[in-house]
Amino acid sequence: MKIAVTSQNFKTITGHAGRARRFIIYEGEMNQEPQEVKRLDLPKELAFHDFHPTDTQTKHPIDEVDIVITGGSGAGFINRMNARDLQVCFAEEGSAPLEAAQNFLNGKLPIVKV
Repeated sequence: MKIAVTSQNFKTITGHAGRARRFIIYEGEMNQEPQEVKRLDLPKELAFHDFHPTDTQTKHPIDEVDIVITGGSGAGFINRMNARDLQVCFAEEGSAPLEAAQNFLNGKLPIVKV
């Protein structure tokens, strides 16, 4: 399972997921330690606030993940992620991305429903 965590400084979780351009990507399985596998540093036009393809078939770099963890977002972002077959979880802004990924894999971060 791949998990993307919004982190504008690659150190702490940030909110405003629709405007996020930096993500740390972790890979792991439930009840296991996640491993960082890459970092995304996207151009402005690929932030979801600005990325508006005419269909959900247009590929986006975040499409490789299963879960997006962020400090916060609106229902629009969650709906757009769900349309791309991605789930969203919220973690406290300013907390450590690795800790949030671990919390998800340990069942401590619920999937956000709208």
